[in-house]
Amino acid sequence: MRTKVLRLVKRYKIFLLLAVLNVAILTFHPQVGAKSIQLTWSSLLEMLSVLPPIFILLGLLDVWVEKETMIKYMGDNSGLIGVLLAFFLGSAAAGPLYAAFPVAGVLLKKGSKLSNVLIMLGAWSTTKIPLILFEASALGFKFMLLRLVLDIVGIAFISYFIEKMLSKEEKGAIYQNVLTMDE
Repeated sequence: MRTKVLRLVKRYKIFLLLAVLNVAILTFHPQVGAKSIQLTWSSLLEMLSVLPPIFILLGLLDVWVEKETMIKYMGDNSGLIGVLLAFFLGSAAAGPLYAAFPVAGVLLKKGSKLSNVLIMLGAWSTTKIPLILFEASALGFKFMLLRLVLDIVGIAFISYFIEKMLSKEEKGAIYQNVLTMDE
């Protein structure tokens, strides 16, 4: 029982630290503390509205898409198809960036190439389709196109650079960490 509690405390130490910090701020600076708790509550509600659908979709992806299929389309030998699929997944995705990390974990678990997962994360954060449409209408088509092209080139370069900089052991550790996340 005690080890279970210690494991929970270790796992949620950042959350517990922030909760204590919020209570301390509320105690010593009630106005600031009340605003802090209000913002924390608002952020928690936003996360709870976004994460359940993401986790349902991840569960379906995990069950419906065979590992061999994922390896074929996004694995080490996927080539341009894997890159384009990664860009599409990231650009078409809805939700904040923190929702992309569980998706990245499932993609890695299914055998996706690390650079393709990094491309998906980069696209999720910078090339969302609604953002592109807004930019075209608010800032002009030229600006939107220039930013999009620079983002695509930058994301691809950074993703491949990171993958090439990592040793085989470091990549293996990343994949191993993903496999042990459920434990």
